[in-house]
Amino acid sequence: MNTKALAMAIITVVIWGSTFAAIRASLQGGYEAGHLVLIRYLIASFFFALIALWPSIRFRFPAKKDFINMILLGWVGISLYHFGVTFGVQTIPAGTAGMLIGSAPIFTAIIAIVVLKERLSLLGWSGLAIGFVGIVCITLGSAEGSTFALSKGALLVLMAAVATSVFFVFQKPLLGRYHPIELTAYFTWAGTVPFFIFWPGLMTSIQNATFEAHLAALFAGIFPAGIAYVTWAMALSHGRASSVTSVMYLEPAVAIVVAWIWLNEWPAMLSVTGGVIALIGVLVVNGLGKKQKGQKNQGVSAVSKDAM
Repeated sequence: MNTKALAMAIITVVIWGSTFAAIRASLQGGYEAGHLVLIRYLIASFFFALIALWPSIRFRFPAKKDFINMILLGWVGISLYHFGVTFGVQTIPAGTAGMLIGSAPIFTAIIAIVVLKERLSLLGWSGLAIGFVGIVCITLGSAEGSTFALSKGALLVLMAAVATSVFFVFQKPLLGRYHPIELTAYFTWAGTVPFFIFWPGLMTSIQNATFEAHLAALFAGIFPAGIAYVTWAMALSHGRASSVTSVMYLEPAVAIVVAWIWLNEWPAMLSVTGGVIALIGVLVVNGLGKKQKGQKNQGVSAVSKDAM
């Protein structure tokens, strides 16, 4: 991987890894969860509107056959994902949320097996099993009081991980017909629409929030939901997809460190242990366990991680 691709990938990982702490800081500073997700994506939608109006960038209107798919994927990959993350982070540490989202490639692999007819070796199936053990440990470790209870917040974030995995797999055909920035803009605009159900009371929430909460919300709207997608597209355009996406395995660690520095939060030891186990499972599945041709493997690797 060349220097520019590596730099863009690292910038993306740092931004996306800090998202969970930014969301939690906004919630702790007075924002209601629904109002926060709406304001974030109003900001992100405006950001992509500015990009679309930039003279040197030409956005094409989606083909009729792609229009419905873009709307549905926007609802799944943006609306459902951010609903799960934002409402989930109300009750679990930001680092724990980052580790759960870091398990998304495990769900992506399962969906790819069913939808794209990919094949896993015995080692790959072992990696899936290891990954699920890690996910269970993270989820149990996120519960308050008892380490053997299921946390509602963790389950919401797990729902988000599954949603983003579906998004990664089913957007693959569209990536061959649209520029990544162009496609992300359409997903963002489509995904913002359902958030308008949270419009009532938005101004009250904004008025009651602290200055730090406003800054965190502004950061979460501009950087993770907007700029990071641009830097990610630049990284993919300057490096091999498989090499670039491997940098994303650092995201849970970034989430934990940023939450510790920003919020003085640290996940429970059971969750941290589960995060390490899940990461091992992800590495086994994506690095050692696939039975497929190099080109196909590279293509799926490109959609094995997201985005905030």
